[in-house]
Amino acid sequence: MIDEIISDVRKEVEIRKREVPVNDLPDRMDRMRSLSEAILNSKFVPVIAEIKPRSPSEGILRRHLDVTALAKEYEAGGAVAISVLTEPKYFGGNLDSLVEVKSEVDLPVLRKDFIVDEYQIHESAAYGADSILLITSCAGNKLSDFLALAKDLSLEAIVECRNAQDVKLAVDAGAKIIGVNNRDLHTLRVDLGVTKQLAGYVPSDTILISESGIKTAEDIRFLMEAGANAVLIGTVLMRSKGPRETLQKFVQA
Repeated sequence: MIDEIISDVRKEVEIRKREVPVNDLPDRMDRMRSLSEAILNSKFVPVIAEIKPRSPSEGILRRHLDVTALAKEYEAGGAVAISVLTEPKYFGGNLDSLVEVKSEVDLPVLRKDFIVDEYQIHESAAYGADSILLITSCAGNKLSDFLALAKDLSLEAIVECRNAQDVKLAVDAGAKIIGVNNRDLHTLRVDLGVTKQLAGYVPSDTILISESGIKTAEDIRFLMEAGANAVLIGTVLMRSKGPRETLQKFVQA
């Protein structure tokens, strides 16, 4: 599935590049809100709460979604940042949601997508993202260039890894925030133990975020003890009837 997603994303990016060339994208209008500072300064468990309308493996996660109302719930629940899925075909996201969330909360906002082209990084800054997700398998040998461009555009970057080789590539490229995806993007199988296995490869001065498959306070305690500095949670919050209350339990885990 990951290969199919990347192929479709490349096609969509080419269309957007023709419709709005990179030089026609607006300049960033606001000051970047630092994700890394929000994580390091948190007095509770740093939870990045995600807005993800649907999932390829689990379908629609929340019907009648009001992204700004949900973002406010996340903020009230104690999230340190909000992740917004912007990929439309497989995750039901869009860039307009990024703008809406950024205008309604005071938290750092992460654009989560499959970034395969420099254009998407320029686009992220233009739409007000504070940070972006770079997946090692999507960025390939452009990872260093992507990180440098993100820095030039005042964007922080989470470099998502799946194995020890990915972590080495991320560290060598200069990543300061590493995300470990507990979900295998090829099989969609989830194993929280992946974070524990890879934590030892992440330098002590680098922030480690555990992503995917986190459902309970016990999961969070396991991951924090395993070496994670923060967690990113989406599905369980999207399905919660009380996302604020659920998030409050998580940040106090």
